Amino acid sequence: MNTVTISQNGIEAADVVAVARGTARVSLAADAVEAMNRSRAHIDDIERQGRPVYGVSTGFGALANTFVAPERRAELQHALIRSHAAGSGDPMPREVVRAMALLRVRSLAKGSSGVRPQVAQSIVDMLNADITPWVPRHGSLGASGDLAPLAHCAMVLLGEGWVVGKDGARVEAAHALAEAGLRPIELAAKEGLALINGTDGMLAMLILALEDMAHLLTMADVTAALSVEAMLGTDRPFQRELHEIRPHPGQAASAANIHALLQGSAIMDSHRDDLEHAVQDAYSMRCAPQVAGAARDVVDYGWQVARRELASVVDNPVVLDDGRVESTGNFHGAPLAYALDFLAIAAADVASISERRVDRLLDVARSRDLPAFLTPDPGVNSGLMITQYTAAGIVAENRRLASPASVDTVPTSGMQEDHVSMGWASGHKLRIVLDNMASVLSVELLAAVRGLQLRTPLMPSPAGQAALGTLTPIIGEPGPDVFMAPIMEDLKAQVSGPALREAIEAAIGKLKLVKRHVVGPGRTRPGPTTCSASLEVGGVDAHLQRHDLHFGVVVFVDVFADR
Repeated sequence: MNTVTISQNGIEAADVVAVARGTARVSLAADAVEAMNRSRAHIDDIERQGRPVYGVSTGFGALANTFVAPERRAELQHALIRSHAAGSGDPMPREVVRAMALLRVRSLAKGSSGVRPQVAQSIVDMLNADITPWVPRHGSLGASGDLAPLAHCAMVLLGEGWVVGKDGARVEAAHALAEAGLRPIELAAKEGLALINGTDGMLAMLILALEDMAHLLTMADVTAALSVEAMLGTDRPFQRELHEIRPHPGQAASAANIHALLQGSAIMDSHRDDLEHAVQDAYSMRCAPQVAGAARDVVDYGWQVARRELASVVDNPVVLDDGRVESTGNFHGAPLAYALDFLAIAAADVASISERRVDRLLDVARSRDLPAFLTPDPGVNSGLMITQYTAAGIVAENRRLASPASVDTVPTSGMQEDHVSMGWASGHKLRIVLDNMASVLSVELLAAVRGLQLRTPLMPSPAGQAALGTLTPIIGEPGPDVFMAPIMEDLKAQVSGPALREAIEAAIGKLKLVKRHVVGPGRTRPGPTTCSASLEVGGVDAHLQRHDLHFGVVVFVDVFADR
């Protein structure tokens, strides 16, 4: 168990994953506590002076011009949380809620929100006690941030609202806090608003989705290569020099993976010099790196957006170092919403081309001498016929989900909030698309491995042999029809987890992954400079950029290279 320490300079994406999905504990650094104290001092000054400032001495949204008396300002903050905790639907997954809570602490720790350190510490204590607020699915429009979801988190800090119990049941927050030895907090001026005004839910879903999609795109290279091998395809389109003349980095990395996965195959060698062999394979085979590689580039873009947001103060109003409290629009989720929608489009297309390879593998007219539906006894047995139906249905659903949410807007709050990002919806549907993508890849994995089994006695590549060794105990040998659903569940776990990839890498060496951008500590105020240089890593052209950006020096590598 490690500890993620939140400093004024923020945290990294890996920290978010470690807290959301792992067992990492959370702590506040001394510089973050100092920054919050300085920021709070400015709010206290405003309180003493009696100046009208949005969120401190006024109402919210369309009520921004309504003055609130000093003796009612603490009540104002509590009322804000209660009224905004108005979500509906099933609870969001634990990992999303934990990531969202951690990211809210990260924003408060920047020292621009005017909250006391104990407010941030209360969220830290909740995370360390493994208390997960019950955050309903519906409620956020992604402008003014994720108001309703964050309000449901904040309710728990007040000892109100609900948390998710160990058995998934809804539990009163007061009971959960008492069991953990924690006490509810009392909010002061500005603090309720600071707890809910942010893009933390959208950013949480973006970071978790990027982690998942990066892995799934490597697995898409694996399933594509196994399918090409099973269908007696050619490895010639994946040669490095053919991708150097179209220098998209993701495409080059995907092609390099597929080429490596196909080497040493007796199946491939069996037809390499066959004059009757097709000069060109179908697009779904030959263009696999162009599609999956383009998706890798979209993931790279997503990491750039996440990196910038991790270095940002996302609140309204913000407290500047000189004591000014200024309204901003930084809570608007458009940058995240666009990235989330773009990722859903890319993931849906990678699943689509995967399903097309499945269809070819099952079609006796196009699979190059494989039996119909990959059963040795077609007619009595249907083989994998219906698995392709499942993949096709999922692909159709993904096409619907790939329609961007960010182009929609529903004006709210008496037209004060007259344009919203819908980024929360973008993130939620992306999670479904990625789960669907894993399901489709598992269908292709089954079909490809079954095809390799049916090529016996010809031996597949070392990668293919590793896949057979790992998966044959799950899918069995070609034979009579069996109950398919449990097999599909097990194969989806193989696609989503690291075991199969690691078995293949043990046989052929490391595959090229989509790399996470690295965020490093630096200054606490902006002063942008940029320079760039090229380098080559693992045979793939890479691009290194150094950005001295808001809240720190950020160094990242736009590269899909060996680890």
